[in-house]
Amino acid sequence: MNKVPLKLVCLLAIGMLTACAEAPPAPPPAPRQVVQAPPPPPSPDVFFYPKQGQSAEQQARDRYECYLWAHKQTGFDPSAVRPATRASVRVVPVPGPGHDTAVGGVTGAVLGAAVSGPRDTGAGMVIGAVAGAVLGAASDQSRQRAADAEQARLDEAQARTAAQSDSQLQSYRRAMQACLEGRGYTVE
Repeated sequence: MNKVPLKLVCLLAIGMLTACAEAPPAPPPAPRQVVQAPPPPPSPDVFFYPKQGQSAEQQARDRYECYLWAHKQTGFDPSAVRPATRASVRVVPVPGPGHDTAVGGVTGAVLGAAVSGPRDTGAGMVIGAVAGAVLGAASDQSRQRAADAEQARLDEAQARTAAQSDSQLQSYRRAMQACLEGRGYTVE
């Protein structure tokens, strides 16, 4: 008689622990923190106005010649397609959070029940479930830390790329402004 309730307790405990397991990975959850969108990249457009009555043809020629000169000086070409420096990448650990905790708890319960004596099956199962869940939680935390570190690395690289691109663009705009002002234009 003692074995039936013990087996029933084991099955119920295993059933309860397996209910903690997650379904296959779903779309990643919404971010936990509110992140402001980065500002749009600066525009390469340079607005200029003739101060000395230059004709439309002369303005077009001066703009083109200044473009060539600024491109040669800075290496920046505003007509070239720029890579998306402000794309958003989110690193998510797979399998999801809680997976290893649930698997560790179930595995620990089964092993604890298997290695304990016939009269201590319930206690062995509980001890094994707790130990397995603790080890699984440590594994989940480790995976999340690795994902967070990779996210930080990607964010930093993305910020460096954006800053470099913006710096080249600003240099190009300064070169265009200097050239156009030297040819008798007001530049904004």
